[in-house]
Amino acid sequence: MKKKTNEELRALVNKATAGDKKALETLVTGVQDIVFNLSLRMLGAFADAEDATQDILLKMITHLSSFRGDSSFTTWVFSIAVNHLKNYKKHMFAHYPLSFEYYGDDIENGKIQDVPDLTQNVEKDILAEELKMSCTNVMLQCLDTESRCIFILGTMFRVDSRIAGDLLGLTPEAYRQRLSRIRKKMADFLRQYCGEYGSGKCKCKDRVNYAIQSRRLNPLQLDYMTATEISPETIMDVKNAMEDIDDLSQDFSFCKPYQSPERTKHLIQEFLDSTQLSIIQGL
Repeated sequence: MKKKTNEELRALVNKATAGDKKALETLVTGVQDIVFNLSLRMLGAFADAEDATQDILLKMITHLSSFRGDSSFTTWVFSIAVNHLKNYKKHMFAHYPLSFEYYGDDIENGKIQDVPDLTQNVEKDILAEELKMSCTNVMLQCLDTESRCIFILGTMFRVDSRIAGDLLGLTPEAYRQRLSRIRKKMADFLRQYCGEYGSGKCKCKDRVNYAIQSRRLNPLQLDYMTATEISPETIMDVKNAMEDIDDLSQDFSFCKPYQSPERTKHLIQEFLDSTQLSIIQGL
């Protein structure tokens, strides 16, 4: 969606709530990628992020009439998404929580040399890249839910501390302090263990077969390598739309943004085309 001013977005919201299907499609298209990326980082797996994205977008649609323009439209959507994801219990890591201690022990003591070739004729370099993107994303699951949200808002989306604080019920100063501590914790772990982003001994290419054996990697389902990246400028547009006033950014290059998968786009489009839409817009 072409970048729009807050006034243009408010006009679209008014049209959508009045039953204009094209306006609603424009609003959904404009936010579905940022909702998917937030969901992916919060939940750690593509399938879970797709499910949560659908839930959030449907919640956005059904509550559209409650948007009053007190904040930017993007901030309003983020509020819905953050509240949904903080309480989301259907994802894999809600049932199998991780910790930095567990992750570090697996890197130090996993018997990677004892695993046979399980690559199924897929190029090892491709599998290693998939593992790198998956591993660093899953590593976020070592943080508690609120810390993970703080890190993602501050590092990937670079959200202004006042807005992020409002989303999380924190003062701007408390948010900045916690973001600084969490970034340091993440950076220290990467430096100690990761050979891709730090000086550790863990190399993705060496651990491909071990990851396949432990079902962390599926050679026949490469979500990250088949996903379409979107430009960093898109994320900056999000930041600007949320009225950013400071820059607390740090380069964690594994936080790449992606387009929402075609499956998700198709399901949302099916919903927009369904008769349910007229019922929802009769709020």
